[in-house]
Amino acid sequence: MCRANRGPKPRATDCDRGKSPVTSRCCSAGVCHAGRHFAGRARGSPVICGRDALDLSAAIARREMSAEEVMRATLCRVAEVNGAVNAIVSLREEGALLAEARAADAGAPKGWLHGIPLAIKDLVNVAGLPTSKGSPLFAGEIAQTNDLIVERMRAAGAIVIGKTNTPEFGLGSHTFNPVHGTTRNPYDLTKSAGGSSGGAAAALATGMVCLADGSDMMGSLRNPAAWNNVYGLRPTWGLVPDEPGGQAFTDDLSTDGPMARSPADLAALLDTLAGPDPRVPFGRAHTAVLPQIDRLTGTPRLGWLGDWGGALAFEAGISGFCAAALEDMSGLGWDIEDIAPPFSSDALWQSWEQLRAHSHAMRRRADFDDPARRAHLKDAMLWEIARGRALSAEAVWDAHMIRSDWYRCAMALFERFDVLVLPSAQLWPFDADLEYPAEIAGVTMDTYHRWMQVVVPASLIGLPAVAVPCGFGPQGLPMGVQLIGHPGSDAHLLQIAQRWHQATGWPQKRPAMV
Repeated sequence: MCRANRGPKPRATDCDRGKSPVTSRCCSAGVCHAGRHFAGRARGSPVICGRDALDLSAAIARREMSAEEVMRATLCRVAEVNGAVNAIVSLREEGALLAEARAADAGAPKGWLHGIPLAIKDLVNVAGLPTSKGSPLFAGEIAQTNDLIVERMRAAGAIVIGKTNTPEFGLGSHTFNPVHGTTRNPYDLTKSAGGSSGGAAAALATGMVCLADGSDMMGSLRNPAAWNNVYGLRPTWGLVPDEPGGQAFTDDLSTDGPMARSPADLAALLDTLAGPDPRVPFGRAHTAVLPQIDRLTGTPRLGWLGDWGGALAFEAGISGFCAAALEDMSGLGWDIEDIAPPFSSDALWQSWEQLRAHSHAMRRRADFDDPARRAHLKDAMLWEIARGRALSAEAVWDAHMIRSDWYRCAMALFERFDVLVLPSAQLWPFDADLEYPAEIAGVTMDTYHRWMQVVVPASLIGLPAVAVPCGFGPQGLPMGVQLIGHPGSDAHLLQIAQRWHQATGWPQKRPAMV
């Protein structure tokens, strides 16, 4: 029998009991507007904020609740918990949001996200909202246009309520910056929510949004998913196109992707975000995943990479905790096999560190070359740029050759396995006041990002990886594993994640503050 505890059902909170989104006082008659049924039905206290996106979408489509009701519940929840976790930033004005929700109720449905409130990662442009990127360089600058993924979500009917917090330039897997401050873990407010999609993950965990976008260069959809007890999918590189514009051919380390409290919601948002754009090279065709989500066939073959033969340092308890989750997966009838290290971890790290630094150095060179702007760059970015600029053309070529060799090695592994499995993080959520961990289990971290090394095997060669929650450690903090597939296997990964979710239901165990 699976050891996982499904956890308690989401319970009614003060959001459902009548807190105003602006003043945190009771609404008129002591009943939150979020507790009113559509079209003048009797007042009540339905749990809205804990529902999955597809569930809310269906309820709005059936007119069992209105977009305005969902918006009021969302703003109640933001007022209730965002002050503690600091996940949503640049929140739009209440009146404008309610007016947009009422317009959605009056208008024809646009798509499955019709009337659903979403907050967009603060690296992504939303017309009319600031895109600070967590940097003083851009604080207060208002985006004039929507980025591609925002256009796709809005075309499906989403209402953008604000942004989700991110580290400065998305750099580092701990969400803090000098513009908006630190995002805290809702399961322990003294701990980090991870990053760079830490604001998105914490907003999901607390019910402030039912769905979120994120981006992943170095685990930014996987580490925060694990630390906030939600799901995150790094799609196959090219499945979700890059933003059109700029240099489009070689900077392919990062990708946008979905986060959610269920694999079905991941699939639905992936179906919205994915598909080629004629302005972006190397795009992949996409077949809708959601209709297939419950069609897992055969016996998944999982290869457990563990600590990569001792090459990766893990905080006490994580290796055993994740191995126990693999035992639960074996209990579902899946084949699990331990794998010896298939490739040099040192070579992977060398390639990753150099290509990442080269990318940052080129992207931010104008900021670095201007002394006034350079003064606003954080130390980690200055280190990346200096490192990247010092690389020779031969060193960059050699890094690409290592990358190519690892790709060929990984494809050989996928002849034996459907999925490669690693922990989603190398340590439990750490003190939110730290910049980054200096050591893990007595091993010194020689760079600001070495503690995230476990995510490199997928990121380096653009493999799809879904982070699935696996429960809670001795301190009550969440952890998960990443299921890594071959290019184009996103649907199969989500089918596996869906079967896991049906067996465990981990995101139903909500933070005590919710």
